[in-house]
Amino acid sequence: MEPRATRAGFVLALFSAATFGTSGTFATSLIDTGWSPAAAVAIRISIAAVLLAVPAVVTLRGRWNVLWHNIRMVTIYGLVAIAGCQVFFFNAVQHLSVGVALLLEYMGIILIVGWLWIRNGQRPRRLTIAGSVAAVLGLILVLNLVGDTHIDLVGVLWGLAAAVGLAVFFVLSAKSDPDLPPLAMASGGMTIGAVTLLILGVLGALPMHANVDDVDFAGHQVSWLVPVIGLSLVAAAIAYVAGIAATRILGSKLASFVGLTEVLFAVLFAWLLLGEVPTAMQLLGGVLILAGVALVRIDEFRSGTADPGDSHTIARSTAARDLG
Repeated sequence: MEPRATRAGFVLALFSAATFGTSGTFATSLIDTGWSPAAAVAIRISIAAVLLAVPAVVTLRGRWNVLWHNIRMVTIYGLVAIAGCQVFFFNAVQHLSVGVALLLEYMGIILIVGWLWIRNGQRPRRLTIAGSVAAVLGLILVLNLVGDTHIDLVGVLWGLAAAVGLAVFFVLSAKSDPDLPPLAMASGGMTIGAVTLLILGVLGALPMHANVDDVDFAGHQVSWLVPVIGLSLVAAAIAYVAGIAATRILGSKLASFVGLTEVLFAVLFAWLLLGEVPTAMQLLGGVLILAGVALVRIDEFRSGTADPGDSHTIARSTAARDLG
Protein backbone atom coordinates (compact mmCIF):
# COMPACT_ATOMS: atom_id res chain seq x y z
CA MET A 1 0.00 0.00 0.00
CA GLU A 2 1.41 3.42 -0.94
CA PRO A 3 2.43 5.65 2.02
CA ARG A 4 0.31 8.49 0.66
CA ALA A 5 -2.75 6.25 0.44
CA THR A 6 -2.07 4.93 3.94
CA ARG A 7 -1.91 8.45 5.36
CA ALA A 8 -5.14 9.35 3.60
CA GLY A 9 -6.75 6.23 5.02
CA PHE A 10 -5.68 7.06 8.57
CA VAL A 11 -6.91 10.66 8.24
CA LEU A 12 -10.28 9.48 6.94
CA ALA A 13 -10.54 6.79 9.63
CA LEU A 14 -9.80 9.28 12.42
CA PHE A 15 -12.21 11.80 10.91
CA SER A 16 -14.90 9.11 10.72
CA ALA A 17 -14.24 8.07 14.33
CA ALA A 18 -14.47 11.70 15.47
CA THR A 19 -17.79 12.28 13.73
CA PHE A 20 -19.19 8.97 14.99
CA GLY A 21 -18.03 10.01 18.45
CA THR A 22 -20.55 12.86 18.48
CA SER A 23 -23.54 10.53 18.18
CA GLY A 24 -23.78 9.74 21.90
CA THR A 25 -24.02 13.39 22.89
CA PHE A 26 -26.62 14.17 20.22
CA ALA A 27 -28.72 11.05 20.81
CA THR A 28 -28.73 11.34 24.60
CA SER A 29 -30.32 14.78 24.44
CA LEU A 30 -33.19 13.36 22.39
CA ILE A 31 -33.69 10.16 24.39
CA ASP A 32 -33.70 12.12 27.66
CA THR A 33 -36.70 14.10 26.40
CA GLY A 34 -38.77 11.04 25.54
CA TRP A 35 -37.54 9.87 22.15
CA SER A 36 -37.37 6.11 21.71
CA PRO A 37 -34.01 4.74 20.48
CA ALA A 38 -35.62 3.40 17.29
CA ALA A 39 -37.12 6.81 16.51
CA ALA A 40 -33.75 8.52 17.00
CA VAL A 41 -32.05 6.00 14.70
CA ALA A 42 -34.83 6.19 12.10
CA ILE A 43 -34.74 9.98 11.79
CA ARG A 44 -30.93 9.95 11.86
CA ILE A 45 -30.49 7.69 8.85
CA SER A 46 -33.62 8.91 7.02
CA ILE A 47 -32.40 12.51 6.87
CA ALA A 48 -28.85 11.34 6.12
CA ALA A 49 -30.13 9.26 3.21
CA VAL A 50 -31.94 12.31 1.81
CA LEU A 51 -28.84 14.50 2.25
CA LEU A 52 -26.69 11.99 0.37
CA ALA A 53 -29.20 11.15 -2.36
CA VAL A 54 -28.29 13.85 -4.90
CA PRO A 55 -24.48 13.56 -4.40
CA ALA A 56 -24.81 9.77 -4.66
CA VAL A 57 -26.70 10.04 -7.97
CA VAL A 58 -24.07 12.43 -9.30
CA THR A 59 -21.17 10.12 -8.36
CA LEU A 60 -22.84 7.15 -10.02
CA ARG A 61 -22.84 9.11 -13.31
CA GLY A 62 -25.69 7.03 -14.65
CA ARG A 63 -23.96 3.71 -13.85
CA TRP A 64 -27.05 2.26 -12.20
CA ASN A 65 -25.92 -1.24 -13.17
CA VAL A 66 -23.09 -0.91 -10.61
CA LEU A 67 -25.61 -0.29 -7.83
CA TRP A 68 -27.86 -3.09 -9.06
CA HIS A 69 -24.98 -5.59 -9.19
CA ASN A 70 -24.18 -4.76 -5.55
CA ILE A 71 -27.75 -4.53 -4.28
CA ARG A 72 -27.43 -7.64 -2.10
CA MET A 73 -24.33 -6.29 -0.37
CA VAL A 74 -25.87 -2.81 0.03
CA THR A 75 -29.03 -4.35 1.50
CA ILE A 76 -27.09 -6.33 4.11
CA TYR A 77 -25.02 -3.25 4.84
CA GLY A 78 -28.12 -1.11 5.38
CA LEU A 79 -30.01 -3.64 7.48
CA VAL A 80 -27.17 -4.96 9.65
CA ALA A 81 -24.29 -2.46 9.65
CA ILE A 82 -26.39 0.73 9.76
CA ALA A 83 -29.92 0.23 11.08
CA GLY A 84 -29.36 -2.98 13.03
CA CYS A 85 -26.11 -1.97 14.71
CA GLN A 86 -27.54 1.33 15.98
CA VAL A 87 -30.83 -0.14 17.22
CA PHE A 88 -28.98 -3.01 18.90
CA PHE A 89 -26.63 -0.60 20.69
CA PHE A 90 -29.37 1.72 21.93
CA ASN A 91 -31.35 -1.27 23.15
CA ALA A 92 -28.25 -2.48 25.01
CA VAL A 93 -27.95 0.93 26.68
CA GLN A 94 -31.47 0.51 28.07
CA HIS A 95 -30.26 -2.54 30.03
CA LEU A 96 -26.58 -1.74 30.63
CA SER A 97 -24.37 1.22 31.37
CA VAL A 98 -23.12 3.05 28.28
CA GLY A 99 -19.58 1.91 29.09
CA VAL A 100 -20.42 -1.79 29.15
CA ALA A 101 -22.56 -1.46 26.01
CA LEU A 102 -19.71 0.24 24.13
CA LEU A 103 -17.24 -2.42 25.28
CA LEU A 104 -19.51 -5.15 23.96
CA GLU A 105 -20.05 -3.34 20.66
CA TYR A 106 -16.33 -2.92 20.10
CA MET A 107 -15.78 -6.63 20.55
CA GLY A 108 -16.57 -6.47 16.85
CA ILE A 109 -12.85 -5.93 16.19
CA ILE A 110 -12.14 -9.33 17.72
CA LEU A 111 -14.88 -10.82 15.53
CA ILE A 112 -13.11 -9.37 12.47
CA VAL A 113 -9.79 -10.96 13.43
CA GLY A 114 -11.61 -14.27 13.96
CA TRP A 115 -13.52 -13.95 10.70
CA LEU A 116 -10.35 -13.35 8.67
CA TRP A 117 -8.80 -16.40 10.36
CA ILE A 118 -11.75 -18.74 9.78
CA ARG A 119 -12.77 -17.51 6.33
CA ASN A 120 -9.39 -16.76 4.77
CA GLY A 121 -6.91 -18.65 6.90
CA GLN A 122 -5.29 -15.43 8.14
CA ARG A 123 -4.13 -16.63 11.53
CA PRO A 124 -3.49 -13.64 13.82
CA ARG A 125 0.20 -13.11 14.43
CA ARG A 126 1.74 -12.20 17.77
CA LEU A 127 1.70 -8.44 17.21
CA THR A 128 -1.97 -8.50 16.19
CA ILE A 129 -2.82 -10.53 19.30
CA ALA A 130 -0.79 -8.12 21.46
CA GLY A 131 -2.48 -5.17 19.78
CA SER A 132 -5.92 -6.71 20.41
CA VAL A 133 -5.16 -7.22 24.10
CA ALA A 134 -3.76 -3.68 24.48
CA ALA A 135 -6.73 -2.14 22.68
CA VAL A 136 -9.31 -4.04 24.77
CA LEU A 137 -7.53 -3.15 28.02
CA GLY A 138 -7.38 0.46 26.90
CA LEU A 139 -11.07 0.40 26.02
CA ILE A 140 -11.92 -0.90 29.48
CA LEU A 141 -9.98 1.97 31.07
CA VAL A 142 -11.41 4.65 28.76
CA LEU A 143 -14.94 3.46 29.44
CA ASN A 144 -14.17 3.58 33.17
CA LEU A 145 -15.43 0.07 33.85
CA VAL A 146 -13.40 -0.36 37.04
CA GLY A 147 -16.32 0.80 39.22
CA ASP A 148 -19.70 -0.76 39.89
CA THR A 149 -21.41 -1.92 36.71
CA HIS A 150 -24.78 -3.49 36.15
CA ILE A 151 -24.80 -6.60 33.96
CA ASP A 152 -28.05 -7.78 32.39
CA LEU A 153 -28.18 -10.84 30.12
CA VAL A 154 -30.65 -9.22 27.72
CA GLY A 155 -28.43 -6.17 27.48
CA VAL A 156 -25.37 -8.34 26.88
CA LEU A 157 -27.12 -10.08 23.98
CA TRP A 158 -28.08 -6.71 22.45
CA GLY A 159 -24.49 -5.53 22.89
CA LEU A 160 -23.09 -8.62 21.16
CA ALA A 161 -25.58 -8.11 18.33
CA ALA A 162 -24.21 -4.57 17.98
CA ALA A 163 -20.70 -6.07 17.82
CA VAL A 164 -21.79 -8.20 14.86
CA GLY A 165 -23.20 -5.10 13.18
CA LEU A 166 -19.93 -3.23 13.71
CA ALA A 167 -17.93 -6.13 12.28
CA VAL A 168 -20.22 -6.29 9.24
CA PHE A 169 -19.69 -2.54 8.69
CA PHE A 170 -15.91 -2.89 8.44
CA VAL A 171 -15.89 -6.18 6.50
CA LEU A 172 -18.40 -5.05 3.87
CA SER A 173 -16.80 -1.61 3.56
CA ALA A 174 -13.46 -3.26 2.79
CA LYS A 175 -14.89 -5.86 0.40
CA SER A 176 -17.26 -3.53 -1.45
CA ASP A 177 -16.95 -3.03 -5.20
CA PRO A 178 -14.47 -0.17 -5.88
CA ASP A 179 -16.69 0.88 -8.80
CA LEU A 180 -19.46 1.62 -6.28
CA PRO A 181 -18.73 5.11 -4.85
CA PRO A 182 -18.76 5.38 -1.03
CA LEU A 183 -21.48 8.04 -1.32
CA ALA A 184 -23.72 5.67 -3.26
CA MET A 185 -23.05 2.78 -0.89
CA ALA A 186 -23.80 4.88 2.19
CA SER A 187 -26.90 6.49 0.69
CA GLY A 188 -28.26 3.18 -0.59
CA GLY A 189 -27.65 1.42 2.71
CA MET A 190 -29.23 4.22 4.72
CA THR A 191 -32.28 4.31 2.46
CA ILE A 192 -32.86 0.58 2.86
CA GLY A 193 -32.25 0.76 6.61
CA ALA A 194 -34.53 3.77 7.10
CA VAL A 195 -37.41 2.30 5.08
CA THR A 196 -37.15 -0.96 7.02
CA LEU A 197 -37.20 0.81 10.41
CA LEU A 198 -40.16 2.98 9.42
CA ILE A 199 -42.13 -0.05 8.22
CA LEU A 200 -41.39 -1.90 11.47
CA GLY A 201 -42.50 1.19 13.35
CA VAL A 202 -45.79 1.42 11.47
CA LEU A 203 -46.42 -2.28 12.12
CA GLY A 204 -45.73 -1.76 15.83
CA ALA A 205 -42.71 -4.05 15.86
CA LEU A 206 -40.47 -1.18 17.01
CA PRO A 207 -41.52 1.56 19.44
CA MET A 208 -41.43 4.94 17.69
CA HIS A 209 -41.85 7.81 20.16
CA ALA A 210 -40.73 11.34 19.35
CA ASN A 211 -41.64 14.93 20.21
CA VAL A 212 -40.66 18.49 19.28
CA ASP A 213 -39.84 19.71 22.79
CA ASP A 214 -36.66 21.70 23.40
CA VAL A 215 -33.73 19.58 24.55
CA ASP A 216 -30.84 20.09 26.96
CA PHE A 217 -27.67 20.11 24.87
CA ALA A 218 -24.23 21.22 26.08
CA GLY A 219 -25.84 22.95 29.06
CA HIS A 220 -28.30 24.95 26.98
CA GLN A 221 -31.95 24.56 26.03
CA VAL A 222 -32.01 24.27 22.25
CA SER A 223 -34.46 23.20 19.57
CA TRP A 224 -34.82 19.46 18.97
CA LEU A 225 -33.60 20.17 15.43
CA VAL A 226 -30.05 20.81 16.70
CA PRO A 227 -29.32 17.23 17.82
CA VAL A 228 -31.33 15.81 14.92
CA ILE A 229 -29.23 17.73 12.38
CA GLY A 230 -26.07 16.78 14.25
CA LEU A 231 -27.02 13.11 14.26
CA SER A 232 -28.01 13.08 10.59
CA LEU A 233 -25.36 15.25 8.99
CA VAL A 234 -22.28 14.85 11.20
CA ALA A 235 -22.73 11.47 12.94
CA ALA A 236 -24.33 9.68 9.97
CA ALA A 237 -23.90 11.14 6.47
CA ILE A 238 -20.32 12.39 6.92
CA ALA A 239 -19.27 9.62 9.32
CA TYR A 240 -20.38 6.67 7.17
CA VAL A 241 -18.98 8.02 3.90
CA ALA A 242 -15.60 8.72 5.50
CA GLY A 243 -15.66 5.32 7.23
CA ILE A 244 -16.34 3.43 4.00
CA ALA A 245 -13.59 5.27 2.13
CA ALA A 246 -11.11 4.72 4.98
CA THR A 247 -11.85 1.00 5.25
CA ARG A 248 -11.40 0.51 1.51
CA ILE A 249 -7.90 1.92 1.88
CA LEU A 250 -6.78 0.37 5.18
CA GLY A 251 -8.68 -2.93 5.13
CA SER A 252 -11.25 -4.14 7.64
CA LYS A 253 -8.84 -5.19 10.41
CA LEU A 254 -6.69 -2.07 10.62
CA ALA A 255 -9.63 0.29 10.05
CA SER A 256 -11.57 -1.36 12.87
CA PHE A 257 -8.68 -0.82 15.29
CA VAL A 258 -8.38 2.84 14.26
CA GLY A 259 -12.15 3.03 14.76
CA LEU A 260 -11.57 2.41 18.46
CA THR A 261 -10.53 6.04 18.70
CA GLU A 262 -14.25 6.84 18.43
CA VAL A 263 -14.41 6.15 22.17
CA LEU A 264 -11.59 8.64 22.78
CA PHE A 265 -13.40 11.27 20.75
CA ALA A 266 -16.63 10.51 22.63
CA VAL A 267 -14.81 11.14 25.93
CA LEU A 268 -13.33 14.34 24.49
CA PHE A 269 -16.71 15.65 23.35
CA ALA A 270 -18.21 14.77 26.72
CA TRP A 271 -15.43 16.84 28.29
CA LEU A 272 -15.92 19.83 25.98
CA LEU A 273 -19.72 19.84 25.79
CA LEU A 274 -20.81 18.27 29.06
CA GLY A 275 -17.93 19.21 31.36
CA GLU A 276 -17.05 15.55 32.07
CA VAL A 277 -13.28 15.75 32.68
CA PRO A 278 -11.42 12.52 31.73
CA THR A 279 -9.60 10.73 34.53
CA ALA A 280 -5.97 9.64 34.59
CA MET A 281 -7.13 6.05 33.97
CA GLN A 282 -9.02 7.15 30.87
CA LEU A 283 -5.94 8.93 29.56
CA LEU A 284 -3.89 5.77 30.17
CA GLY A 285 -6.56 3.79 28.34
CA GLY A 286 -6.24 6.14 25.38
CA VAL A 287 -2.51 5.47 25.24
CA LEU A 288 -3.15 1.70 25.27
CA ILE A 289 -5.68 1.97 22.43
CA LEU A 290 -3.22 3.93 20.31
CA ALA A 291 -0.54 1.37 21.16
CA GLY A 292 -2.86 -1.42 20.04
CA VAL A 293 -3.49 0.33 16.71
CA ALA A 294 0.25 0.85 16.24
CA LEU A 295 1.01 -2.83 16.90
CA VAL A 296 -1.56 -3.99 14.36
CA ARG A 297 -0.18 -1.51 11.81
CA ILE A 298 3.41 -2.68 12.43
CA ASP A 299 2.27 -6.29 12.04
CA GLU A 300 0.72 -5.55 8.63
CA PHE A 301 3.77 -3.53 7.59
CA ARG A 302 6.12 -6.41 8.46
CA SER A 303 3.97 -8.94 6.64
CA GLY A 304 3.77 -6.70 3.58
CA THR A 305 0.16 -7.74 2.96
CA ALA A 306 -3.28 -6.34 3.57
CA ASP A 307 -6.33 -8.28 4.63
CA PRO A 308 -6.60 -11.20 2.21
CA GLY A 309 -10.34 -11.07 2.68
CA ASP A 310 -10.46 -7.65 1.04
CA SER A 311 -10.96 -8.69 -2.56
CA HIS A 312 -10.41 -5.21 -3.93
CA THR A 313 -7.11 -4.37 -2.25
CA ILE A 314 -5.61 -3.23 -5.55
CA ALA A 315 -8.21 -0.47 -5.79
CA ARG A 316 -7.52 1.14 -2.41
CA SER A 317 -5.17 3.78 -3.79
CA THR A 318 -7.96 4.80 -6.14
CA ALA A 319 -10.44 4.87 -3.27
CA ALA A 320 -8.15 7.27 -1.41
CA ARG A 321 -8.78 9.97 -3.99
CA ASP A 322 -12.16 8.81 -5.36
CA LEU A 323 -14.33 9.65 -2.36
CA GLY A 324 -17.27 10.01 -4.65
